[in-house]
Amino acid sequence: MSDAVATHAGEREPVSLTFGVQGMTCANCSARVERTLAKTAGVGSANVNLATERASIVFDPNVVDLDQVLRRVRDVGYAPQEQTIDLHLPGLAASAGGERLERTLRALPGVLEADANPATEQVRVRWLPDATPYPRLLATLRAAGYQVRDDSEAEGEDARRRDRHDSEGAALRRDVILASAFTIPLMLLSMGPMAIPGAEAALMARFGHLTLWLVQLALALPVMIGPARRFYRPGWAALRHGSPDMNSLVMIGASAAFGYSLVATFVPAILPAGTVHVYYEAAAAIVTLILVGRWLEHRSKGRASDAIRRLLTLQADTARVVRDGSEVDLPTAEVVPGDLIAVRPGERIPVDGAVASGSSWVDESMLTGEPAPVAKREGDTVTGGTVNRTGAFRFRAQRVGADTALARIVRMVEEAQAGKAPIQALADRVVAVFVPVVLAIAAVTFATWMLVGPEPRLNYALVAATAVLLIACPCAMGLATPVSIMVGSGRGAEMGVLFRRGEAIQTLQRSEVIALDKTGTLTEGRPALTDLEPHGDWTRATLLPLIAGAEAQSEHPIADAIVKSAREELEQLPRAETFEAFPGRGVLARVDGREVQVGTGRWLEERGIELGSARQRADTLADDGRTPLFVAIDGVMAGLAAVSDPVKPGTPEAIRALHARGLRVAMITGDQRRTAEAIGRRLGIDEVIAEVLPDGKVAAIERLRQGERGRSRRVAFVGDGINDAPALAAADVGVAIGTGTHIAIEAGDVVLMSGDLRAVVNALELSRRTMNNIGQNLFWAFGYNTLLIPVAAGVLYPWLGVLLSPILAAAAMGLSDVFVLGNALRLKRVEPVLVGPVTAPTGAAPQPA
Repeated sequence: MSDAVATHAGEREPVSLTFGVQGMTCANCSARVERTLAKTAGVGSANVNLATERASIVFDPNVVDLDQVLRRVRDVGYAPQEQTIDLHLPGLAASAGGERLERTLRALPGVLEADANPATEQVRVRWLPDATPYPRLLATLRAAGYQVRDDSEAEGEDARRRDRHDSEGAALRRDVILASAFTIPLMLLSMGPMAIPGAEAALMARFGHLTLWLVQLALALPVMIGPARRFYRPGWAALRHGSPDMNSLVMIGASAAFGYSLVATFVPAILPAGTVHVYYEAAAAIVTLILVGRWLEHRSKGRASDAIRRLLTLQADTARVVRDGSEVDLPTAEVVPGDLIAVRPGERIPVDGAVASGSSWVDESMLTGEPAPVAKREGDTVTGGTVNRTGAFRFRAQRVGADTALARIVRMVEEAQAGKAPIQALADRVVAVFVPVVLAIAAVTFATWMLVGPEPRLNYALVAATAVLLIACPCAMGLATPVSIMVGSGRGAEMGVLFRRGEAIQTLQRSEVIALDKTGTLTEGRPALTDLEPHGDWTRATLLPLIAGAEAQSEHPIADAIVKSAREELEQLPRAETFEAFPGRGVLARVDGREVQVGTGRWLEERGIELGSARQRADTLADDGRTPLFVAIDGVMAGLAAVSDPVKPGTPEAIRALHARGLRVAMITGDQRRTAEAIGRRLGIDEVIAEVLPDGKVAAIERLRQGERGRSRRVAFVGDGINDAPALAAADVGVAIGTGTHIAIEAGDVVLMSGDLRAVVNALELSRRTMNNIGQNLFWAFGYNTLLIPVAAGVLYPWLGVLLSPILAAAAMGLSDVFVLGNALRLKRVEPVLVGPVTAPTGAAPQPA
């Protein structure tokens, strides 16, 4: 989400934000809200997700303000999720900064009103909590210098959201119990005697049909004026706005049955002979059964979002902060960057930071999905939400609140769950016209039965038309895709696989070529100097200081390997007087008055330096999988160095698994061709693209796209997420691979929190399973309606004498939604295909090196 930023012309830039919408119960509801928002002047794009009950919009604040946008949502019968809160700010009166504070708060996304009262030292804020989470609101106030005391609801928006979900579930449960309490005896009274020979006739003789009908009315009426209001209010609003939804269908169906029964009870003379019959039990059962289905759906939705809740529970409530030499327990929300925090064995780390003293083993499985604890020493990073296992240490807080890795992961999962996969476009197009088509089919059904049906025609026509209205549930279609994405992306987060967008789930499983960056992806990314062969009069002792002095200014991993080796042998490295880097080629520096060149053979030859026999030796080293570097001093060949970057332990297994799935594996690297091909042969890589400069990776992606006979192939590029951003963006799907908080999580469509390449296989499998699940849901949803609408209309009656009861239609409709949700929940049981070795620490905590 981004704030509106003033430009030099005084205009504000477009604003992107997300807010919750209450009252949506079916796909037509979400489609209507989306259409309404999209048609609003100034709104550039709108996406409404039924499963998460959220709307994401981009709007121009110069054309329309947020209040106007929300008013449009209310006008069509739905409620944006707003929050109003009173916060006590000690010192507000003394600061005389009420107006400044109001401006600060109103600049936050989703803040609708901010009224500061210096006299009472309070500020009242009305805002959209999904756009600006409660912790960010508090952080903004604290950053402005206020010690916030929340006098109302300090538990935060995450707890509020759970409360809203629980309250809605409790209200649904109450309605189900109330409706069932009247519907069950009503069903027993109206239909029970039919199962006992002679019982119906005996009741009629004893009480008369009018008395029995009045009793049935007395039982049905509380259901119709109580629990049924859930359907009548939104259903009527939808009809009034010319966009009927599922509530409208239920309202019409139940009203038809109940209204017909009232006429039959009190003014039977106006009905044709032989058609006087009551359907009180059908009206009440329709409402009750659909409420039961909606309650089960609500519970299933809650389980679908369990992953987010579990992630949120990983946040520690308190932190042991060192203040004035003593340890003080403070709420995690009050930790600020720079605080020194003490952590004991078994405790959860509260925020992100770097170890200042001590050492331990930390369980980072919540972050990476890897079961093995990770050694932490002075200088190593630690992540909020992970668990300290064995030792005690202190660390310096670096990222707190919404900036922690855990908070960013939660945001990414929420954004993925709110997104739409391309396959959902089909369901959206159908749902957009579905309910009007159903109403038309119901009208045609009624007319057909009235024209050609057997007597009593009116009864048959009413039953068939009502069954059509109730059987046609578009909810299953609308939920088929988003609920699977919701569960799949949540399960991915638990496995250390983060889908940044919902469409990435679909795109990844369609990939045909997996292109892998070498350094840091296939290999450890920590090269080591393996060879240094001086030429002529040079020796290792005289050559190494000059090479290290030149490379000390470079940030390249190979340079780091040379410098690290030199520091183990030399007391002090010489300082380069001048330095110039040539990306992908080498470095040129002046060290101790001498010109030092270290780089590729081709680069040195371009600069007029004869390589001689070093060329053949370099080829031998390259064939062994090492990267040769040529060294020239004062324009003359002086030696040959070689570095080797060890292959990660899980890389061969991952490549075998990719091949087993029929995928072609390619490697893109800046290494010399011989070195790259040696690594490729060792790992079984299908295609090696070597000697690629940093700006040439995009062209390499395009080359891989060109398949046989001109057929384009879909390419997934896997890189470290920092240096490979252009290639990650150019690929059909970019997979950023890294370790913990070091990863640039904005770089790829998919982020793997583990540095292990096996996570790519797990991401592919999860993507495949999720798309299969969506396919099953859509097949069921479309097939269900395609088959059962004609049955409800009565097409089988001429041959089999079968006419679907509205009660069965209502039950089938509810079960359709529950089936889709239950099928999606199976994704929670997806397990990683490949896992790293489980190695638990033994003995004492690691000792500092």
